[in-house]
Amino acid sequence: MASRNIPIKYTEIFINNKFVKSIDGKVFSVIDSANEQKICEVQEGDEADINLAVEAAKNAFRFGSPWRTMDASKRGSLMYKLVELASRDKDYLARLETLHNGKPLAESQADVEFSIGCLRHYAGWADKIHGSVIPSDGPHMTITRKEPVGVVGQIIPWNYPLLMTAWKWGPALATGCTIVMKPSVNTPLTTLHMAALSKEAGFPDGVINIVPGRGSTAGNALSKHMDVNKIAFTGSTAIGKKIMKVAAETNLKRVSLELGGKSPLIILPDADIDEAVSFSQDAIYVTMGQCCSAGSRTLVHESIYDEFVKKSVEAAKKAEDRRSI
Repeated sequence: MASRNIPIKYTEIFINNKFVKSIDGKVFSVIDSANEQKICEVQEGDEADINLAVEAAKNAFRFGSPWRTMDASKRGSLMYKLVELASRDKDYLARLETLHNGKPLAESQADVEFSIGCLRHYAGWADKIHGSVIPSDGPHMTITRKEPVGVVGQIIPWNYPLLMTAWKWGPALATGCTIVMKPSVNTPLTTLHMAALSKEAGFPDGVINIVPGRGSTAGNALSKHMDVNKIAFTGSTAIGKKIMKVAAETNLKRVSLELGGKSPLIILPDADIDEAVSFSQDAIYVTMGQCCSAGSRTLVHESIYDEFVKKSVEAAKKAEDRRSI
């Protein structure tokens, strides 16, 4: 298990490569879910802080800026450097993830490795994104050119804080966008540490900005901001609907939504029953079932239904026995 004695290095808002306090001085408490004790206080961003972060991201994306004129291969090199730094700090990141999220350390360690792999994957794509030459009639040349969207707002949940950070950062940075991210108030610590690593890696001022805060204030301000060109959100279906509505009512910003749902497993008569039971239990119990792609439905053919249910009950009891040790 993770030690509770973990130094907390970063608790402030990250704008323009600097850690700063919130404009109105508000803070919120991050709670250790294992014992419900306060881990630390983090600066709470609001609309005014979002405005500053968006302005920084917009400035970093301006024509002629260091980020905008940077070679694509150099963007990839910066991302590879971030991968290197995250690998250096992976033990600390895993312990910190478990501290503020509550998941078992082994799961956090896996999440860190997946996060590093994700960023490494997108680093390799940075200089491999290109348009097409399209045949056209007459003495003409028709080409397409793929360009970055611009300022991207990103809102992530608490169940996979570090992995969600990597999933959101990876494609945005590889394509040359700038970022304003709002992590969950429950789990902002690993994202803030990654922000510090991005500065150490050499990303220019304003490319990555982190504003911890509440969805009803900071999240809403980010979703409706007229200078944000895209919102990427992972969370509930209800909030996803609100974000889509706000995006449409403002500047018709692009929207990517990863929402909750039901993910069925289908068990057919020729399946290995023992293996199917094991897979179905892993699918629903991972992260205590708090996963948007959890296998929360299991559809079993009637000819093997009774046997499957019996073995599933036995497996669940064994899992409960292990948890009580």
